[in-house]
Amino acid sequence: METFDPRDLKKLFRPKEKSGGEDNGQVTIIGGSKLFHGAPIFALKTASRIVDMVFFASPEPSIGEVAAHIKSALMSFIWVPWEEVDAYIAKSDAILIGPGFMRFRSEKVPQKQRFDGYDASAKQSREVTGRLLKKFPGKKWVIDAGSLQVMDPSWIPPNSIITPNKKEYEILFDSLPINQASKKFNCTIVLKGPETLVCSPEKCVKVVNGNPGMTKGGTGDVLSGLTVALYAKNETFVAATAASYIEKFTADELFKEKGTFFNADDLADKVPQVLSKS
Repeated sequence: METFDPRDLKKLFRPKEKSGGEDNGQVTIIGGSKLFHGAPIFALKTASRIVDMVFFASPEPSIGEVAAHIKSALMSFIWVPWEEVDAYIAKSDAILIGPGFMRFRSEKVPQKQRFDGYDASAKQSREVTGRLLKKFPGKKWVIDAGSLQVMDPSWIPPNSIITPNKKEYEILFDSLPINQASKKFNCTIVLKGPETLVCSPEKCVKVVNGNPGMTKGGTGDVLSGLTVALYAKNETFVAATAASYIEKFTADELFKEKGTFFNADDLADKVPQVLSKS
């Protein structure tokens, strides 16, 4: 399997000198729950530095209070009432779903036996994920975290990017090899790890940079936010591989300054600097 070539970053979309509003991408981020307020915020913080507009929605009402509080420090997003989310999906270039959604109570229960094994919040995550993916199969989707743990793989819209860790991959695809899963479900899979594997139906590459500082909570949410932002104006495989490489390279730059003592906030803050030099 070939290793990602950093020269491929030159393929990324660059805003034109005389760009107008909305020329450089709009995305919607859908996530959050009673337990996980912060996850979609990392994605939001990252994406808002790259695209022209970020819309944020959650089926959990309490997230609205959190969003209002965040607006005092981060103004670069629009909080969308849940009943209007479909309209914002329709107008967005790419959509991220799943960060912060509730998971199953136990990951030891086989996928086919889980339908009675999760609580009301997780059932809501499953219903929301299924409804939106099925209603908008032609949109550019990035599917992450909680959505990956409650959905059926048959729901994956064509050309989606999914960003599982090892455990989430096994929940969704069992023991199916990654190259076969990407072909069977016509998607690009970013299997996160010390050596990240990115497979589309046509090819696979590995992304080998990064360091142990990336094991901290929230780094996956930074990746999903970066991925959806790049996917808004780029081809699927370019967005998926570039996002993984850029986040890992950013982590390596932080390692030079702080060793492994950095967090997801540090990553989100530094990603734009690295992206601007790519």
